[in-house]
Amino acid sequence: MTGKARISRHSALRSMPVLAVSIACLSACAHLDGTAAQRVSSTELPAAWFAPLPHHGGLTGLTNWWAQFDDPLLARLINAAERVSPSVAAAWSRIERSRATYVAAGATALPDLRLASNVVRGRERPGQAIANASSASLEASWELDLFGGLAAGARAAEARLNSARSGWHDARVSVAAEVATRYVELRACEQQLDLAIADGNSRAATAQLTETSMRSGLEAVANAELARASAAQGRVSVSQQQTLCELTIKSLVELTDVGETELRSQLAERRAILPRPTEIAVPSVPAETLAQRPDLISAAQELVSASADVAQAQAQRYPRVVLSGNIGPARIESTMTNTSGTVWQLGPLSLILPVFDGGTRRANIRAAEARYDEAAVAYRARLRLAVREIEQALVSLQGVGERTADAGRAAQGFRAALQATEARQRAGMASLFDLESARRSALQAQTTLVDLERERISTWISLYRALGGGWRSDERSESFQTSQVGS
Repeated sequence: MTGKARISRHSALRSMPVLAVSIACLSACAHLDGTAAQRVSSTELPAAWFAPLPHHGGLTGLTNWWAQFDDPLLARLINAAERVSPSVAAAWSRIERSRATYVAAGATALPDLRLASNVVRGRERPGQAIANASSASLEASWELDLFGGLAAGARAAEARLNSARSGWHDARVSVAAEVATRYVELRACEQQLDLAIADGNSRAATAQLTETSMRSGLEAVANAELARASAAQGRVSVSQQQTLCELTIKSLVELTDVGETELRSQLAERRAILPRPTEIAVPSVPAETLAQRPDLISAAQELVSASADVAQAQAQRYPRVVLSGNIGPARIESTMTNTSGTVWQLGPLSLILPVFDGGTRRANIRAAEARYDEAAVAYRARLRLAVREIEQALVSLQGVGERTADAGRAAQGFRAALQATEARQRAGMASLFDLESARRSALQAQTTLVDLERERISTWISLYRALGGGWRSDERSESFQTSQVGS
């Protein structure tokens, strides 16, 4: 997997499996207009990830990953979002259009059969009796695919159908990841709201005690003003956090099309509880992982279809051979005679030679080659993006894991310091400034811990998305859940 593979426009891409395209290091090799010129460009994959792997044995795969969360509501919301997602619906529509195009392209290589009937009444020559003639025939025409143009068109249509299928999977993965990210943000927001409420209540209690002490002459007016300002700041934090949570709920309503009243009722059951993801086993060989990405498979299939388009355009420069014929019963009736029987005709055999078209065919070839070059560049870019996204997710997981341990210890220490400062302040051994400073440090530490847990879960979701969402290239549209779009 550290070597380079070469993909020819004319031969290799015709039979290359989707998995091989995903695994291969791309090299675009073109034989244009029968010349020996080649244009070669390659992209290498690393033999192993240059990033830490976040698993330690016994981990789950990606299949039904959302159902393996400890939060069944998340899976239900994802299913609801898929049913109403315009991107999923558009991807499914593309599959249907591509399937129709594929059927039509395949039919061009088959004979064209037509039923025809004729009824004639008249006199062919002066003095001849009036006659009735009737016939019915089965007419056929068939273009012989001598130079592979029709087969190339069918291959291009099939590749575009496979690309559309991959795009449908990619749309579902994207929708699932977006819903899950918003859901995790909501649960983290609820936790931070609880922290803000607890901090606000503590600030309000401190302000009330300080106000009482100030009236008794035991506290300075400045300390009372500071306590009141601190309580007001606590209320601001609570209001701000409530607004963020409300906005996140609105986004979930929009994504899932679940009524807001119903959604709030469902969300209340596990309020402020972050869903716990199952960890994903990441293979050490990049190709094994990249083969799961539907966007990469889709880009590879677009490259296959562009290759077939070049072959189809080149075939238009060569002669076409069309064979026609018909067979059927015929009957002639007149006052002199009645004749009936079967008539048939094989031919004509038509040979169509392109002579002059003002450069149209050559221009079509150049346009097809340009589309191939564009598809090759897009595939290489998609390949690099896939490697980058996976390694970024791996690095982020490693970093958030290292920070979480220290953040936990910091939160525990600041919480203990706050409790000690509160006790000292009640005993008159610490000022209100000391108490507010300890409170801010403890709140910030707890908020950081919640943010890190949200980031950790969101990074697992990003890794799931980067790995392609568990899709396999051997899946076919017959297993698609059409009700997700049609319902």
